[in-house]
Order: sequence, then C-alpha cells, then structure tokens
Amino acid sequence: MNYKAIFRVVSYALLLEAICMIPGMLLCLMDGEPRVVLAYLAAIAVILAVSIPLYRQGKKAPAAFYAQEGFVATSLAWIVLSMLGCLPFVFSGQIPSYVDAVFEMVSGFTTTGASILTDVEAMSRGLLLWRSFSHWLGGMGILVFLLALTPTQSGGGYTMHLLRAESPGPSVGKLTPRLHQTAKILYILYFTLTVLDLVFLLLGGMPLFDALCTAFGTAGTGGFGVKADSIAGYSPYLQNVTTVFMLLFGVNFTVYYLVLIRHTFSALLDEELRLYLAFFAGSTLLITWNVRGMYRTLGETVRHAAFQVSSIMTTTGFATTDFNLWPSFSKAIILMLMLLGACAGSTGGGLKMARVLLLLKDLRRSVRKSLHPNSVQVVQVNGEALQEQVLRNTAAYLTAYCVLTLGSFLLVSLDGFSVEANISAVFACFNNIGPGLAEVGPTSSFAAYSAFSKVILTMDMLFGRLEIFPMLALLSRHTWRRSL
Repeated sequence: MNYKAIFRVVSYALLLEAICMIPGMLLCLMDGEPRVVLAYLAAIAVILAVSIPLYRQGKKAPAAFYAQEGFVATSLAWIVLSMLGCLPFVFSGQIPSYVDAVFEMVSGFTTTGASILTDVEAMSRGLLLWRSFSHWLGGMGILVFLLALTPTQSGGGYTMHLLRAESPGPSVGKLTPRLHQTAKILYILYFTLTVLDLVFLLLGGMPLFDALCTAFGTAGTGGFGVKADSIAGYSPYLQNVTTVFMLLFGVNFTVYYLVLIRHTFSALLDEELRLYLAFFAGSTLLITWNVRGMYRTLGETVRHAAFQVSSIMTTTGFATTDFNLWPSFSKAIILMLMLLGACAGSTGGGLKMARVLLLLKDLRRSVRKSLHPNSVQVVQVNGEALQEQVLRNTAAYLTAYCVLTLGSFLLVSLDGFSVEANISAVFACFNNIGPGLAEVGPTSSFAAYSAFSKVILTMDMLFGRLEIFPMLALLSRHTWRRSL
C-alpha cells in the first residue's frame, strides 16, 4: 500500500476544503457574526494542522498507485473531509452535537440533503452557504475537482484510479484519451450549467443568496434549502426552472459532451437517456392522474408532480409540496424512484439508470436463453456488445446494495419508528436523496433518530455516493495486508 501517496491526496483535498470555507466566513463577517467567523477560523486552523503534516509525509511518495490506493484514498478523503468540514457548525454552537454535525456535513458532500435541522432559517447565512456549497463540491466529485485543477506528476494510474473510485456510475466513460482532460471537461460543463441555472433563478426574482444556495443544491442534486418549506414558497416560474435543471443535472455528462462535439444524433439515441426520460414522463403522468383533485388546477397538479418526480429520481430532494399526503400509489412511485436514481456519470445517486438498463437486458437474455439453450445471446447497449465482466460487476453491486440496505434497515429499526419511515430513511440516505416518508418526510427532519442510527445512516450516505466498493475496500482486511 502506497501510504504516502494516499496522505498526499488527503492533504490536497483538505487544503481545498479550507479554501472553500472562506466565502462562508466572509459572508459571516459582512453579516456581523464574529462568533461564527471565529468558528470558521478555528476550523481552518484545525484543517491546516492536519493537512500540512500529511502533505509533508506524502511529498516524496513513490509513483506506484493502483486501484486499491485509489479506493482507499477516495474513501479516506471523503471521511476526513466530512469529519473536519463540520467543525464550523460545532464551534459556532449552531449544531452542538458532533454526531449531528458530521451527519449534516456528510449529507452535504454526498449530495444527500437529509438534515437534522428543525429550524433551518435560524442558522447563520454564512454556515448555510457552506452547507449548500458542499453539495456543489461533492456533486461531480471533490477529487475530480482537484484533478481538473492540478495535473498530476504521478502518471496516468493516479488520475485513472481516483476518477474511477469517485465518479458516480457503473464505469467512467473516457471523454478524451487523457483523463486529466476529462476531469476538466466535466467541470467546465458542470460550471456552465450551474451558472445558467443561477441566471434563470435571478431572472425570476429570487434573491442572490437564495439563488446561489438553490443553484448549488440543484447542480449537486443535493437539496439543502435555505427555507423551512424548501422550494414551496417560491413562484411557479422558479419551481419550473428548478424542475428542468434538476432533470438536466441527472443526465450523464457524456451526453452533453457528445452534443458539444456535434454528435447530437448519437446523444439523443443513448439508451440510458431514453430510459431516464421515459421514467420521468411516465411517473409524472401517473402521479398527475392519481393526485387529481388535490390541487386547484391541472397546471398546478402537473407542476407539483413533475417537480417531485424530477427531485426524487435525480436524488435532489427539494420539495414544493408535502408528498407524504399523497395517495399510496403515488408514494409507491416515489419509493420506486428512490431506488432507480439518475443516469450514470451525472451528479445524481441511486442504482443509476445504466444499471437498471443492464439488469433489464440481462433478464431478457436469460429468458431467451432458457427458451433457446443453444443460442448465443449477447447484451448490447447503444449498438455495442458488453463484456460479461460488466454484467458480473452489476450483479455484484446489486447484491452488495441489497445486503447493506437490509442490514441498515434492521439496525435503524431499533429506534422504534414506523417501518415506512425506517425503510424510506435508509433508501433516502443510501441513494443520496434526502427526504423520506412518514416521520422523515419532506416537512420533517432526521433529528429524532438516535446517535447510533445517525451513524448508520451517515455510513449509508458514504456507501451510496462512493458506489459501495471504495468503502468496502477501505474496511477490508485484505486491503491492508501488504504495504510498500
């Protein structure tokens, strides 16, 4: 194990975190909140005190950097970033419990949006900005951001293994032959869409602070709001803008790259994209039909249905209405969308449409194979045959997903809440969605859960955002058996 290279990655990530805290601190200075400013300064001091020794240890790291180093470095970086990134909340006294503060910070970085806050509007604007900005950092990936900013001198393996460990989706499609260039392209697209979202929100009359936080939450598909009612209090125009941009950020960014290089026809024929849009349209229509009569007009009904479908399937977690009050059929659709998630290579969570597509195609092949045992059945996506290893990895992921979610559900159920609340809480955290149903619905929070359950749900958020295997690698004894 190349420990020095891992230390270097973590130190770079911590330095980036310290820099990203500065805007929130400056806003607190403008708002006249000296206690929160001091909390920020103390947090930055602690982060530097940890990162500088790690950087010195990793300064002369050997060049060898393989998959296990990529998995361990990514997992450790996300854990350490969360454990230290929450310090402004703790030092300011606005989230006095360290377990609660870590839960909130992990929820931010993993773009989950689940919160323990019962009165979000009472929090300092500077802390709310940091809380929402963590969504933007975690959306495309903190280490991907580092790779986009700083070309590595450690060879292609360093870049490749970090990118593969952190990027959301079954696999990382190479946008360009150079992975460092890929990271740049991803963040240019990400930044451009974020700015466009911000502009449309400002044109609709949303205050600058609200627009920034909403754009960060939408881009990262995170869902931390700055209002107690999430997006419900804003105009229909602003809700519709958010619906569209949530949907856009749930699309595989490779599709945008294809459009950018004028391969629009190939982008539109992408099977994952078509499945994603089909689920959005179908779910919106079904919920609109099911909740008819609950709202004054058909237009309002469609707006709320489309917003919630877009929010849940992209795992953003914003809300314009309390879908806890919807009929069981609509809530069942919401629960299904929690599992499915957005596209691979997007900022969304969940199983990913790519995996759903592969599982459906593999199921169809198995049925055909049972009818014609001697026939050769090949699974194809976008006209290209898939290797069997991809299908095996998808099956392994699904197995791990089921084991971990069921285990988490059993452990969280020790708190005694309803089955509906517990299963939706696990789904909401593991799939990085945010709100669940019943006691953890869109108008509630996770504050009532015990510290033990919050730790379990915090781990679920990390497992879900990092696609399970990096976290399993970190916890595996086999990973630590050999060292350089």
